[in-house]
Amino acid sequence: MYARGDVATAKGAQQPPSGEQVEIAVTALRMLADPTRLRLMWLLRDGEHDVGSLAVAVGAARPAVSQHLAKLLLAGLVRTRRDGRRALYTVRGGHVRRLVTEVLHAAGHQVTGAPDHD
Repeated sequence: MYARGDVATAKGAQQPPSGEQVEIAVTALRMLADPTRLRLMWLLRDGEHDVGSLAVAVGAARPAVSQHLAKLLLAGLVRTRRDGRRALYTVRGGHVRRLVTEVLHAAGHQVTGAPDHD
């Protein structure tokens, strides 16, 4: 099923992902497939924001942004902390941050016709 020889024994070769890993990845990608959620994730890459500031930034109603954030939280893509009565949201970690950055940079290359990086 999998290639043997040089490919399988190459330095840095990894095992194929488990079923659980694939399911979690698919859930994450589904969450990012929504334009509002992807915009929210772009904003959250660089630090913490509350629902009000995010709603203004993406041009959506606060209740809608709250629902999107709840879905992102359940999917494990964002984390939250309390600051008094406010909930502050941010991207969960470096992998998620890089995923959001890379997918939008790749889209930018398609839009502008810039060559891909290797």
